[in-house]
Amino acid sequence: MLDAARELFDRVGYEGFTMRKLAKLMEYSPGNIYLYFKDKNEIFDCLVEESFSSLLAALPQPSGEPGEDPVALLKRSLKTYVNFGLSHPNHYSFAFLFHPADRPRHHKQRPAYESLLLKVRLCIEKRKFKTTDVDLTAQALWAAAHGVTSLLLQRPAFPWVARDRLIQRVIDSAVDSLLV
Repeated sequence: MLDAARELFDRVGYEGFTMRKLAKLMEYSPGNIYLYFKDKNEIFDCLVEESFSSLLAALPQPSGEPGEDPVALLKRSLKTYVNFGLSHPNHYSFAFLFHPADRPRHHKQRPAYESLLLKVRLCIEKRKFKTTDVDLTAQALWAAAHGVTSLLLQRPAFPWVARDRLIQRVIDSAVDSLLV
């Protein structure tokens, strides 16, 4: 059901999505959908949560090994974030781009973002970065990764250089500018 809902939201947008359209797509009676979800907002919220969970599952996490390079881990994480968005555009859209016009989307701290904070904190603790501001650094790195992901998704006709080279340059530029 959620896959069909994700497909329908992607095709018709939040405003065009109705429970009746979802039921028709699934060849269910509209009443059956209401056995699982009270309204489209609940389905939408469920899809957002599912998208963030999928992103978190894809992200590499610290191994705890004494010799682990936190900078390399951070770069791998940022690249994974971008590649996740490009490989799963529907999930990425639900997590970061879709926003229902008629209902405010309140901030909710996500484990995927906490994972980024942890990796930035590790770089700072290991004295790899010039800065000690975890929040500013994490937000700047996220902005860089989100920016390249969004541009590649929303402007596919632009004559981009080789995609992997562009992604790596953005990540390297953002992270290397922080190094001691």
